[in-house]
Amino acid sequence: MNVRLLDPEDAVSFRELRLRALRDHPDAFGKSYEEAVNLSVEETAERLKPSPDAFVLGAFDAAGKLVGMVGFYREKGMKKRHKGVIWGMYCLPECRGKGVGKALLAEAVERARKMKGLELITLRVVASNDSAKKLYLSAGFRTWGKEPRSLKIGSRYMDQELMVFDFG
Repeated sequence: MNVRLLDPEDAVSFRELRLRALRDHPDAFGKSYEEAVNLSVEETAERLKPSPDAFVLGAFDAAGKLVGMVGFYREKGMKKRHKGVIWGMYCLPECRGKGVGKALLAEAVERARKMKGLELITLRVVASNDSAKKLYLSAGFRTWGKEPRSLKIGSRYMDQELMVFDFG
């Protein structure tokens, strides 16, 4: 497995994986499939351009297929620049339990750690997603709160746990 920074050249494979994640696991993400499907490959490519404050990582199998992803961005504004956010974490079901998520998360944290002035990373995870919570806890994140009815799909609500990784 190879974990690397994604760039605009990866737009097609990233878009396919992202849409699969949103379609197959709508309760795990804040964005809906219906919103994301309208984002063109060109718009996706633009969003994959790494910057000093944002990046998307991809995990590739031995055949070069994108099998996992995680995004990171640093908060904007003078009062929030000490915080970063993990978003869009996803691994194909057939790759789970094989260290893909762990490798992606470790690389994201390590890249974030090198950002001058960054003190903590936050993320949100659906409270019922025990396997994702276990991964985040094993990587050093801790739960600090819970947002009731954070997501709504039709008439169904999902609570989200708020987690933090503190470099302090």
